[in-house]
Amino acid sequence: MEQAGTMASDDGVDADSPAARPAGQALQAALLDSRQRWQELVALACDLAFELDAAGRFVVVTPETVLGWPAGGLVGTAAEALLAAAEALDGAESPFRPLRRAGRRVWLRQADGSPVCVDLVCRPLMGPAEVVTGWRGVGRNVTRQAQDDAALAAALRRADVLDHILRQMRREVLAPRMMATTLSALVAALGADGAAVVDAGGDGAARHQVGKPLNLAASGAGFNHRMLKCALQGRRGAGASLVLWRSAGGRDWDTEDRHVAESATAIVGVILDHEAIQLEMGRQARTDPLTGLLNRRAFMEELARRVERLSRDELPGTLIYVDLDRFKSINDAWGHEVGDVALCIVAATLRNATRPADLVARLGGDEFAMWLDGADQLTAAERAEALRLDVNHALVVDTPGSTVRLTLSIGIACRRGGSEEEIGALVHRADLAMYQVKQAGRGHWRVAPDPDAPVGPAAQGEQ
Repeated sequence: MEQAGTMASDDGVDADSPAARPAGQALQAALLDSRQRWQELVALACDLAFELDAAGRFVVVTPETVLGWPAGGLVGTAAEALLAAAEALDGAESPFRPLRRAGRRVWLRQADGSPVCVDLVCRPLMGPAEVVTGWRGVGRNVTRQAQDDAALAAALRRADVLDHILRQMRREVLAPRMMATTLSALVAALGADGAAVVDAGGDGAARHQVGKPLNLAASGAGFNHRMLKCALQGRRGAGASLVLWRSAGGRDWDTEDRHVAESATAIVGVILDHEAIQLEMGRQARTDPLTGLLNRRAFMEELARRVERLSRDELPGTLIYVDLDRFKSINDAWGHEVGDVALCIVAATLRNATRPADLVARLGGDEFAMWLDGADQLTAAERAEALRLDVNHALVVDTPGSTVRLTLSIGIACRRGGSEEEIGALVHRADLAMYQVKQAGRGHWRVAPDPDAPVGPAAQGEQ
């Protein structure tokens, strides 16, 4: 019978004999060296290598420090404990314990609590009867790459949003509709409740606003909206802001929301500049460039609206034609610069003689017109007489070597409330009355006969 504790090798040499010891030590040394080389290769190829038991606890972890954690301290710990809060499983398969070999990008928690992105590859270890006895896996830190990918994806999303906004904006021609379309597209892209362009000064009034109503001047306990505010760009956007809001129950604004909104401010600023240009072009199209008064086209368009409204309300109105006397001789004697000064003096005098609601226009050359809402014949005559008297003091032009005193010829045509007289006939009566003043010696006024009044002499006033 063999003695206990002894073992014979295949070649008949006792394994515990002195002859066997050098071979066993060499084999053990070779195995240790092989394992060390394997660990070094793993460390070069990845940032994490591990083996889990059947319960998902770390059995082997390498290298010595993993994501700031001591490898020895992780042994016996559940692998899922390393998952970052954003990687909640919610019943999904654990990236550490797949049913078959699988790769996945996950966010793990470092020892200092900061997140790190890892490309993780794991496979199950199968025992007898195809029973899973554990898992092995490796991981590589790809945080920088993930951040770069996320930044690129975010930039592409922002570009898509801005391209969509630009496409929608270009379908419109008028600046207010451009702005409404842009703000609406931005609200939809960011899931906001509304958006507005807000002036900086005063009470922060909104120039443009879309979406659910919001009192932008609200503050204090009654203010229950989450707001995102970005300064605008562009010449006309200086001091103004783009404001978006969500209700108190909505999600918070994140960094990507702010990036999209800040990128959109350039578009909003361009629209504001475009709006200012359109307004200026509209003003120039309706305004006489020398005097700043309405031009003939704008005056006649507005006169048609005023007459229509007064007809509905059966209220009177008065049209007054004014002509600067001897204007041609002024131009011929002292030049157009002196003539322009005379025209500006007339414009200022007429403007001072009317109410803010009245219309004053330069029809062309030395011919002007006024429309007085609600004025009857008596009121118009009083206004014309006051204007004639003011002329004696105001219409004075200093010229080289002399002073020229100007006079006006004024024709008045009154329209009764409820009258059906056409505007063309009204204009003809005022113009004819002014022409009659010119023929009678200039420098006074005349009221044209009223076609709707009983037959009687025309009222007139002379100096």
